[in-house]
Parts: sequence; C-alpha cells; structure tokens
Amino acid sequence: MFSRNDFSIWSILRKCIGMELSKITMPVIFNEPLSFLQRLTEYMEHTYLIHKASSFSDSVERMQCVAAFAVSAVASQWERTGKPFNPLLGETYELVRDDLGFRLISEQVSHHPPISAFHAEGLNNDFIFHGSIYPKLKFWGKSVEAEPKGTITLELLEHSEAYTWTNPTCCVHNIIVGKLWIEQYGNVEITNHKTGDKCVLNFKPCGLFGKELHKVEGYIQDKSKKRLCALYGKWTECLYSVDPATFDAYKKNDKKNTEEKKNSKQMSTSEESDEMPMPDSESVFVIPGSVLLWRIAPRPPNSAQMYNFTSFAMVLNEVDKEMESVIPKTDCRLRPDIRAMENGEIDQASEEKKRLEEKQRAARKNRSKSEEDWKTRWFHQGPNPYNGAQDWLYSGSYWDRNYFNLPDIY
Repeated sequence: MFSRNDFSIWSILRKCIGMELSKITMPVIFNEPLSFLQRLTEYMEHTYLIHKASSFSDSVERMQCVAAFAVSAVASQWERTGKPFNPLLGETYELVRDDLGFRLISEQVSHHPPISAFHAEGLNNDFIFHGSIYPKLKFWGKSVEAEPKGTITLELLEHSEAYTWTNPTCCVHNIIVGKLWIEQYGNVEITNHKTGDKCVLNFKPCGLFGKELHKVEGYIQDKSKKRLCALYGKWTECLYSVDPATFDAYKKNDKKNTEEKKNSKQMSTSEESDEMPMPDSESVFVIPGSVLLWRIAPRPPNSAQMYNFTSFAMVLNEVDKEMESVIPKTDCRLRPDIRAMENGEIDQASEEKKRLEEKQRAARKNRSKSEEDWKTRWFHQGPNPYNGAQDWLYSGSYWDRNYFNLPDIY
C-alpha cells in the first residue's frame, strides 16, 4: 500500500456534502488495486456453503447455509477502506475456480447510474448465483455510506429452489481524521420462493460503546411466521444457529445483566462518537446447544500492508500468458491503471485512470452525436424471475470464447 497520510480526503469531499459520490473523480491514492467487478466476485469466497446447502434434504438446513453464505459474502469488506476502481462501461471480469466449483462472469452494464451485473454457475450444474448491484454512495460529513441497491438471487438447481435477498448498507467512518473503520447495518431478508420460508437477519449498527459492533442476528420463519430457528454471530467472523426459545431466553437474561450493570455505575453517555469502538474482548458468546454454520478464514499475515486483502482477493487480478490468450480484451485484468497501481507505480496509475475516464467520456459524446445507444454484451435488462424487481439477466454464450466486435475501452 501507499501511505495516504499526505492526502486530505476532506479537500475533495467538502465540496460534495449530501451529494451522490459516483459523479466525483477521486484521486487514485484512495483506491485499492481492484475493480468493483472484482470486488463483487468476493461474494464467491465461501462457495462451499452453497454446495453444503444443496447437500441437505431439509429446507430449514438449506436456509441456514444460504443465510451463512449471505453473511459470508460481505465479510471481506471488514477493514477494506480502499475504494475499488469504478468499472468502465463495457468492462468485464471472469473468474473460473475449479477448486471451488464455480465460474463467474460480470459486466458493467450502465455508467450513470453505475450498475454491475454478475452471473455465477456451479461447475456441476448444481447452482446459479446472480445479481446486479448499484452501489449508491452518500457522503454524510464524517462518513460515506454505500447502499447496495439490487437483488441477489441464488438458485439450488437440484431442489428447484430460488432464494433472493439484498445486501446490508456499508458505512466507512472517520474519512476526515482518525482511523477509518467500517460497519454494516440494516435488515437482510432472504426468501425461499418455493417454501415461503424467510430468514430475517438484522445487521446491527455499532451503537454506543461499540457493544453491538459487527453483530448479526435473526430468525428463520415459515410462511405462517412461526420461528423455526435463531441465527447469531458477527459478519466479521462467524454465524451460529440455535433453537429460538433458547436464544430468546439468553437475550432476555443478557438484557437484564446489561441493565443491572448500567444502574450500578450510571454510565455517562456522550454524544454519538465517530471514533472506532473497541469490540468486546470475548467475541461471540456461544449459547449452549448452538451449531456453527460458518467461520471466516484468517487473512494472510501481510494483509494489513496489502490493502487488507483476503487470500481470495489477492489472486483476483492475476493473469498469465495462457489466460491472456483466452479472456476478452474488456477483462479488468488488462486494465492499465489498476495494473500500474498493483505494481506500485502510483503516478502512472493516476495518469492512466485520467486517460481512461476521458476516453470513456469521448466515446459517450460520439454515441450521442450519432444517436446510437450503448449495447450491453452479456446481460440484458428484465424483471427478476422470482420477485419481479428490475434486474439484469445473463444472456448466455460468454463461455463460448467467441469475442468479436468488443468495445475498445482501455
């Protein structure tokens, strides 16, 4: 990483309080050397949870694994305070992982608003995972909030089952002074469209004194809203399931203890602070009778110097001669500004980023002169087949490796 100490993010952001951040050009120093298309691919790090879900005959056990997958998909955001590069219109990214049993293709399908579509499939035709994300960024003075609009869909083909959900809101604090830190909050509702079961997970905002930092909890309920099981953990480390009655009793007791503590030493509540709270030393208290659904893999020892990347993230931009001969020229591994930044050439990265953004603007101007519309290549707009929301769906044929008439975006 480069030191960001000599750069004041405030000098750029003070012009844009309350504004939509996708229209602002940020200096490359605040980036991490990946495109947002690659960052999205990190949803796939714990694909084993999808395979595990498929292996269960019981729909509640499947939902537990799907919920664990949904939580694990946002776990790599922890401490990732670098901003991924905005994909250029028409940019693509593919990832084939034989070891994890999937392949994925993504495309930047819209520039204003910025929308990224992705489609992953199990190599044994056991699942399809797809979605389109519009990361709506808002600047609130001390923090930047990213609300990932768009539906995420997982289909378990062996069970003819589909699940949909949307991701929690992510917030980066202390962007002016102090140490940057991240929290995610909001409700995530996962629906099994075949059984009507729902899993409602609450990603808790950190709250005063950081007691709730990173916590996630919720229930799986059937279509008549009967609670079938409780889930709890932290999105940065693990998720457990337990019987709902046991969970409620534990919560009640925990609340009582907290209140007693409060009364005994009348805590002084200061105004809400933006300083990073210190999480409790015991991380997640495991309620007796709980079953572990997912635990995060530790990050590599040099992660803190490497933009806090996971091992999975570190290989996303890797390219070799053999790969270069098959991927399309729009793949972000071939994007020069990201490559320069990864190689430690920050000035070159900055110049290339500027050149690419200007090239994109010029191309847009030319299109509006000739009144031609931009055509997406691998995705088309349409309603989500399960919840009817507006979505971008995979059009097929990417893996035929027949790439002609691709736009020259780099």
